[in-house]
Amino acid sequence: MTRYDPATVEPKWQAAWDRAETFLAKRDTSKPKYYVLEMFPYPSGRIHIGHVRNYTMGDVVARFKRATGHNVLHPDGLGCFWYAGRKCGY
Repeated sequence: MTRYDPATVEPKWQAAWDRAETFLAKRDTSKPKYYVLEMFPYPSGRIHIGHVRNYTMGDVVARFKRATGHNVLHPDGLGCFWYAGRKCGY
């Protein structure tokens, strides 16, 4: 197995994701908005079942709402507010 080289691998896949608009949030005003925020990640030391349970439930709710026709904003971390707002206008 070859060693992971981020300087080579990351630009390749980021360009592919940009071309495919993989992470582009599209705004559809005909759909109702839904916002899911379970908690912000924080450096609390060791991961424990509370983290897994909490993030899993937020992900399940966000995916369910998206599958049932909602525009879902599901941020994970402080930087995503800037990114989501820039991409989808929230």
